[in-house]
Amino acid sequence: MSRWLPILAVALLPTAAIADPSPIEVHQVLAVSGSADAGVAALTLDACDGGFDADLIGFLIENRIAATIFATKKWLDRNPAAVALLKTHSDLFDIENHGANHIPAVIGKNREVYGIPGESDVAHLKREVRGGAAAVSAATGSPPHWYRGATGEYDPEAIKVIAAMGYKVAGFSVNADDGATLSRRRVMARLKKVKDGDIIIAHLNKPDSDTAEGLIEGLKQLRDRRFRFVKLNEFQVVPAPKRGP
Repeated sequence: MSRWLPILAVALLPTAAIADPSPIEVHQVLAVSGSADAGVAALTLDACDGGFDADLIGFLIENRIAATIFATKKWLDRNPAAVALLKTHSDLFDIENHGANHIPAVIGKNREVYGIPGESDVAHLKREVRGGAAAVSAATGSPPHWYRGATGEYDPEAIKVIAAMGYKVAGFSVNADDGATLSRRRVMARLKKVKDGDIIIAHLNKPDSDTAEGLIEGLKQLRDRRFRFVKLNEFQVVPAPKRGP
């Protein structure tokens, strides 16, 4: 475990956020300065619980679009055929840690994010992280390197705990589907704003939503703009600069 991980984790946080007990989103981009590509982006897909969007993954395979999958133990256990398909295309897909039971990384009694209860204490947070990591290792044969908590929001203390356990916290810069709640049109509109180096977050566990249709059309447009898609491990990930309105 690198001794720099906790320091880097704290560096991800704005100074004001460290003093603020409210949960925060971690916003990150790829360090693409000097890239020869017209555009590089990382597609990340959360598999929280529920099903498997085969149409979306089929499109990614057919078009050779890479993605980093953040899967919970619950999802891995319930979707063995999907896991087998992803493993068959390990050149395109990395499976990383989304926790054991999809519990937000906020610590304290009665804490919650979007109505989802968080962790009562640090010990329970560690159990969530370790349980997810063990499930990924068992499913893939390889230990995860990244962790994304449920809802993508964290206490500053939770970020430090996760980093001290040896995992990099995975943020994003473009929220494509708001937890698979947006219409096809709105997903496409968000992907239209993707810039070089962006990290996109969306979902693959809700096949009845509009996410797949919106992502497929939006990704086609990005390919027309000569974007290349990479996994998180292929580039250095850095804090995202603030964007204007």
